[in-house]
Amino acid sequence: MSTLRLVLADDHALVRQGLRSLLELTPDLRVVGEAADGEEALRKVAELNPDVVLMDVRMPRMTGLEALRALRRTDPDRRVVLLTTFDEDAALIEALRAGVQGFLLKDVSLEELAEAIRRVASGQTLLPPGIAERVARGMAELPRDFPHADLPEGLTRREVEVLRLIARGMSNREIADALGTAEGTVKNQTSSILSKLGVRDRTRAVLRAMELGCL
Repeated sequence: MSTLRLVLADDHALVRQGLRSLLELTPDLRVVGEAADGEEALRKVAELNPDVVLMDVRMPRMTGLEALRALRRTDPDRRVVLLTTFDEDAALIEALRAGVQGFLLKDVSLEELAEAIRRVASGQTLLPPGIAERVARGMAELPRDFPHADLPEGLTRREVEVLRLIARGMSNREIADALGTAEGTVKNQTSSILSKLGVRDRTRAVLRAMELGCL
């Protein structure tokens, strides 16, 4: 099993030490660098080239959200998981709009955190449960900066079903089980959805579909 290299950013040293100690209990995860704020996190990422970056949402000098936006400009494919103590819809919506691949509360178990890191590293997007409802509530309160686009080519009924399950945070395998189909079929349907919506990942597909009234 290959080892995933992580950079951990949190302004509380005890939190960083605790997370590092927990993650080091997992053989395939290794913390290779730490940062106390977003600016330091960006330097560590450039220096160490980690597989996944774990960042607290709230940090001094530069927050996790600000660091995420900076990474998207200079390093758009970098895999990022944001961690927060507070279950805040506004922070979640802004993180999704900035292209985060994972968003977790700090009270998750070690098993949940480790699995989230593995999924994000493999290219998946980890959406919290009930994301569709939470995004729907938050979209009306946030400015929309999506570029103008014509309505996408019509989604099929099954693609809408798949998209709704994506919005619930389900993986391709979980969607396949729920719909009684093959995982490969779901992967193909997801690719079709992304193409029709003109987006590059599942997170943006959910946001784009909500803006266009597809969900």
